[in-house]
Amino acid sequence: MKLQVRHCILCLLCLSAFTLDTKSQTFTLDIRTDSMAYLVLHDSISHEVLSRWRLPYPTYGFCTGDVNRDGSLDALVGVVKPTRFNPVMARRLFVFKQVEGRIRPLWLGSKLGPYIEDFRFVDGCVRCLHRTDEDKYSVVDYRWGSFGPSDATVLAEDIGKEEATNIFGAEGGRR
Repeated sequence: MKLQVRHCILCLLCLSAFTLDTKSQTFTLDIRTDSMAYLVLHDSISHEVLSRWRLPYPTYGFCTGDVNRDGSLDALVGVVKPTRFNPVMARRLFVFKQVEGRIRPLWLGSKLGPYIEDFRFVDGCVRCLHRTDEDKYSVVDYRWGSFGPSDATVLAEDIGKEEATNIFGAEGGRR
């Protein structure tokens, strides 16, 4: 019995060390010019750069969170570009994950709802502030599905910018 207990304690120590190592990796966005940025994964303790991902596009936003609920930090980057499936120049959302100290794409979105004004990570969701036309806005929370954002929860739609901005900034959603 003592051997099993020691073995279990050793396993727990190894697992917790691995978990701490994964959680000590953070993303930053290094903006070089108006149309060139690098997503950087680094060790948050030693500040050693572990990986870089070149983003040769204008960027409009950046945040982090556990988007796909796998226990590790993901990076959300807003870029302006056309895509293969939607060739219109528009604001897109890219999501990156970390795998063994390397940056890997999780989702390079072709289109996510109407025009994206802004996004953030809140309550396990990607919250988007969408502009539907010049005077109308919507706020939508997207949960991660099997491939990309899905399970959309509309918090508000067809409202003015000020009200939409207030809802977008609220932690739980509606104010």
